[in-house]
Amino acid sequence: MPYLTTTEKNRLILDLYVQPKSSRTKVAGLHDGAIKLMITAPPVDGKANTQVTTFIAKILGLAKSAVTLQSGHQSRRKRIALTGIEPDEVRRILAPLL
Repeated sequence: MPYLTTTEKNRLILDLYVQPKSSRTKVAGLHDGAIKLMITAPPVDGKANTQVTTFIAKILGLAKSAVTLQSGHQSRRKRIALTGIEPDEVRRILAPLL
């Protein structure tokens, strides 16, 4: 799947396309090879980035410390680094949401 890659350090990278200021927070399918994530937070003072990492941690059942924003701090396109989970488990959890 194009939205999930593994680095040489056995970390997973999740590609996201984020739509801030939505009416609710949810996974909204795929957008140009990335997972489209709608969030309620505005893109101000890092609020959207915090909500993105918290929401991803929650749906994948990970600690917040296992989900870090790797790139895209001021962009709709974001790359999230995940630790402590296998690629097959991520795909299994996300498949019904896509």
